Amino acid sequence: MSFSRSKDPETAVLITVCVPTFRRPELLRKLLAGVAKQEKGSLFSLEVIVVDNDRNRSAQGVVEDFNASGTIPARYLVEPVQNISLARNMALDNARGDFIAFIDDDEWPTPHWLGNLLKTLRLYDADGVLGPVLPHFDSDPPRWLIRGGFCDRPRHKTGSLLPSGQTRTGNVLFTARLTRNRMNRFLPEFGRSGGEDIEFFRGLIGQGRRFVWCDEAEVYETVTEDRWTRRFYLKKYFRLGSLNGEKARGRAGKRGLVLKSMTAWVFYTAALPFSPLLGFHRFMKCLTLFLYHLGTVLGFSGLVLIRYRDNADKENMADI
Repeated sequence: MSFSRSKDPETAVLITVCVPTFRRPELLRKLLAGVAKQEKGSLFSLEVIVVDNDRNRSAQGVVEDFNASGTIPARYLVEPVQNISLARNMALDNARGDFIAFIDDDEWPTPHWLGNLLKTLRLYDADGVLGPVLPHFDSDPPRWLIRGGFCDRPRHKTGSLLPSGQTRTGNVLFTARLTRNRMNRFLPEFGRSGGEDIEFFRGLIGQGRRFVWCDEAEVYETVTEDRWTRRFYLKKYFRLGSLNGEKARGRAGKRGLVLKSMTAWVFYTAALPFSPLLGFHRFMKCLTLFLYHLGTVLGFSGLVLIRYRDNADKENMADI
């Protein structure tokens, strides 16, 4: 089994929860409160590492308040260079647990989050396990956003083996021995534009590591109002397509991906004028996919017009 330190599956282990953060103190406070409520039983103990990617240390007070509560020890670290890969790598370099969990600073876990991840990892003899991230809105978002499923992410049957394209760091637990090899780190060249988590897991899967799904390990993500706009999703899909196409340039056998995108782009070009007849959410879905595939073709040609998540992304770690 990947959990091989002990033959007793009920032996308590230490889990290090890693939280990279950037200027989201109130959301971070909510996240830490959720970590403190984890149902540990005798299965595991916890430590938390918060890596502040803000050189102005905007998260320090939140971590100090959390430590004052005396529930779970939290270490506060600062990565002053604005790059989420560097922040995540700092967390990995300082983690002391038998297992490492990552969760984003705009998310918060349900009480059974870590327990279900750990049980699933053991049950399916996996190296790591991922779970669902469900959208949460503090007020009513636009109808097209919900009907179009723009904030929904794929879910799978518990135990399903995941390809690298279905991996991320928003809700994951993996055995710490994966990162004892210091080559297994997040790539800084992707730490400003996105996709660093998929590249991280792609490398591990290429080494024969197995990652499975746990559909019972739910966390919630606060979808802030700046992500309720049409402009946000149009830029997002175009940028992701561009970066996907750019990455495909250097990989053998990826020309087929670009040919599929060219075909899809032609299809959505033809469908776009008629999509409003099916509702504004259908129009937005069609338009975003049109831009995604256009971006893929342009990126494969070496033309990436939008590399960062927004104009302030040199100081921003908003989710892709």
